[in-house]
Amino acid sequence: MIIPVVLSGGVGSRLWPLSREHFPKQLMAIGGEDFSLFQKTLLRLGSVSGAAPPIIVCNDSHRFMIAAQMQAVEVEHRSIILEPVGRNTCPAIAVAALDAVKSGSDPVLLVVPADHLIRNADLFASAVQIGNEYALGGKIITFGIVPDRPETGYGYIKKGGCAGESGENGAFQVCEFTEKPDLEKASAYLESHEYLWNSGMFMFQASVFLDELNRFAPGILDACRQAYDGARRDLDFIRLDEKTFSACPNDSIDYAILEKTSRAVVIPLDIGWSDLGSWTSLRDVCTKDEHGNGTCGDVMLEDVDNCYIHSENRLVAALGIRDQIVIETKDAVLVASTDRAQDVKLLVNRLKNQMREEALTHLLTYRPWGSYENIDMGDRFKVKRITVNPGAALSFQMHYHRAEHWVVVKGTARITRGEEVFLLNEDQSTYISWGTKHRLENPGKIPLELIEVQTGSYLGEDDICRFEDIYGRLDG
Repeated sequence: MIIPVVLSGGVGSRLWPLSREHFPKQLMAIGGEDFSLFQKTLLRLGSVSGAAPPIIVCNDSHRFMIAAQMQAVEVEHRSIILEPVGRNTCPAIAVAALDAVKSGSDPVLLVVPADHLIRNADLFASAVQIGNEYALGGKIITFGIVPDRPETGYGYIKKGGCAGESGENGAFQVCEFTEKPDLEKASAYLESHEYLWNSGMFMFQASVFLDELNRFAPGILDACRQAYDGARRDLDFIRLDEKTFSACPNDSIDYAILEKTSRAVVIPLDIGWSDLGSWTSLRDVCTKDEHGNGTCGDVMLEDVDNCYIHSENRLVAALGIRDQIVIETKDAVLVASTDRAQDVKLLVNRLKNQMREEALTHLLTYRPWGSYENIDMGDRFKVKRITVNPGAALSFQMHYHRAEHWVVVKGTARITRGEEVFLLNEDQSTYISWGTKHRLENPGKIPLELIEVQTGSYLGEDDICRFEDIYGRLDG
């Protein structure tokens, strides 16, 4: 049995302002696609012969979006494990391996990131079957991508001798892992045909991984075991113990195990792969015009070469520019040189240091009950458009510093205000004073849409005291 492990804890900061901490790239439908990268990963795994329902390891704040996107593509899960903090790939894989062996079985784990693009799913599925043979033989498999250009944004794997007898199945011993090179080294790697891109995809039996982890990084294993043993169930989620997982060393599987083990082999892949880790990588995989430009949305170009221009909400017109990235969203615009695409995260770090909301959220914010969008705000007021899914309900809550005016524009709302419970239909409104316990529900079969006007001395999202919540969010 093969159990996929989908790692979905990243925030995709190099794709800011499209990707943000509370709504990262793996949950987005990039480039007008019908499915998010996470959903496409799930669907691709469904074509792997012998694959069981996956284990998902994700950020706590993404849990309801993860569950909703799985439900939308009708994919079942074995477990959804919530990381209280990010601790890199090795601890994430460790808790998944502990979950996989809890029933006494020893499955093969196929570890994949949630945010990669693979154009040839059939070749990927065939490579997994080859990897399964090596995994059952006690090997730790890493999948290496055959490079087609001198890329400086990836780590590399140098191939050694053939891993199988007479070179069968095309697997190789791992000679060495190398860091992201400069352009000169990357060009030499490409010309040598001895190097592969490190894809971040792996395969091994759970017991083999845990044995090697205990050998080379026992501190990580001990911390992850304590965090998993101390985990609690929260609806459909496994919530790791925060104190012990936060104390776990922060390390990748490459550094913790693969660079030290003698069990590693690499399987080369030529499957139309991209990690979509920067705006230039997105430009590389999209359809381009005769001048090498990639565009998305309402874009007009005149005398423009080798650019990527993305519009979310309005016309973006460009004239006489070369090698530039222009990304427009409702609340932020990025303009960058293509040779600095890997450095966008530097801007994100500055935004975080300045406590700017643009680093964390979009104007449109998703919640387990639906979504809200900030429309306008000023001194002592904020205006939102709120959408509540059919049958969903906000928590029974109270605010200390703000009052709220609700106007229903579509659907039917059930309002709890203090001891009152009443219905509002389209074009009807109500007022919730500060300090009043209240709840908003959608009892209907169509989405409920309303306009909320907040007034008060403090309008932050943390001014909320929850008393009841069907989504288990009483602690925040």
